[in-house]
Order: sequence, then C-alpha cells, then structure tokens
Amino acid sequence: MVKLLGLLVVITMVLHLIKPIGLPGLRRRRDAWKIAMILIVSMMVAVVVRPG
Repeated sequence: MVKLLGLLVVITMVLHLIKPIGLPGLRRRRDAWKIAMILIVSMMVAVVVRPG
C-alpha cells in the first residue's frame, strides 16, 4: 500500500510539473512540494492504520 501511494504521488508530481493540476493551493508549478507533503502524511497514516 505504501509503495503504491509513493508511486502514485511521484507520478502526480511529475504531471503537476508539466501542467499544474489547478486545485486550490496547487495552481503553480512550484507548488509540487505540497504534493510531497501529502505523500509523507498519507504514508504515516497508512503505517499507523495498518493491521498487525
């Protein structure tokens, strides 16, 4: 699950650098670091919620 999230976010960051997504807070190319922060938080949540 964590590897899938990582791959998905890396693809999203590359696509955002090519053409900005346009969501609030992600309107400029230099906002790609915010996607990385979302990745870090989502990976931490996945590790905490993971069973056993």
